[in-house]
Amino acid sequence: MSVNKKTARIAGGLYLTIIVAGIFAEFFVRQSLIVPGEATTTARNIMAAEGFFRLGIAADLIMIMADVALALLFYVLLKPVSQALSLLAAFFRLGQATILGLNLLNLFFVLQLLNGAGYLAVFSPDQLHALGLLFLTGHSLGYTIGLVLFGLSLLILGYLVYQASYFPRILGVLLMVAALGYLIDSFASFFLPTYDNYEAIFALVVFLPAFIGELSMCLWLLVKGVKEQQPQWQPSPAV
Repeated sequence: MSVNKKTARIAGGLYLTIIVAGIFAEFFVRQSLIVPGEATTTARNIMAAEGFFRLGIAADLIMIMADVALALLFYVLLKPVSQALSLLAAFFRLGQATILGLNLLNLFFVLQLLNGAGYLAVFSPDQLHALGLLFLTGHSLGYTIGLVLFGLSLLILGYLVYQASYFPRILGVLLMVAALGYLIDSFASFFLPTYDNYEAIFALVVFLPAFIGELSMCLWLLVKGVKEQQPQWQPSPAV
């Protein structure tokens, strides 16, 4: 593998897969089924659309697998700029993928609780619903932890893109701004006691820069690829 248009376009395809699968799982599936603070309503929504809920889990798995492959491709594309930093960005991205993969167990635990296995008969329905919402909250927290590592990976990636001669510098700037949005929102959710009061503002801080920056990078990889490096002219031995 080398820095060429084919590698860049494969990376763009993987990035598009991540964006589509991630948005579908988080915004179309979970946000349409989970009602914050309403354990029973959430449980009923999930059981009424269990197949849809499972489809969200499958979309997350596709996103994670694409993320692992993309970590390798970005390393290949940006290794000429700095091998150490491109490797560090790949490690952060792989760490994020590992956390998100393990975090999906929370969603499977929810299905186990709500499907009423015999050994759960010691719990009342209300208790099962409350435990289900607890695991859904745990999944949300795990997702946020994963986004911290993703933000660090994206920050390094943006810097490398900015330094690379075969990408427009504006892409690097957009990615670094998006990375700061992820980090600000994640740390605010951990350390700001009144975070819920400002959640809509923080969501805007994350979503808008991330959507613009990451989608721009994705489309550039798909449409333009990388700028071909022109070989320098060398005089022949005879000359």
